Amino acid sequence: MTSISLAEYHKQYGGGRKTAVKRNKFNAVKIEKDGMKFDSQKEYKRYIELTAQMQRGEIQDLKCQVKFELAPKVKIAGEKRAKPALRYYADFTYLSNGRLIVEDVKSVATRKLASFRNKKHLMKSVHGIDVIEI
Repeated sequence: MTSISLAEYHKQYGGGRKTAVKRNKFNAVKIEKDGMKFDSQKEYKRYIELTAQMQRGEIQDLKCQVKFELAPKVKIAGEKRAKPALRYYADFTYLSNGRLIVEDVKSVATRKLASFRNKKHLMKSVHGIDVIEI
């Protein structure tokens, strides 16, 4: 039996790092296709549908993961660091009949999250945009 140092063991066998894939708390499986990343199969399928609509000329200017600022960063008295800006990342935006459409692909469980409902509310009050849940 050969003995090795603890440092060599960690180097050879991964140092106790977890090798299992981290599961999403809602069991969504991330997908990477054509160099693009999607948070779920449902989001990827919606992308395929929208791409087909764009090819047929039904929609224009399809974009993925579009960032919207909901509130600027602020420095709060007594805090060491400034609080970052509040942002919302829409899964998809596109133009339909000249009108901007913002979509977010959600499961039944994630539609109920307070963080999403708050961002949807802020999108309407700050930007005047209704987020469509798919």
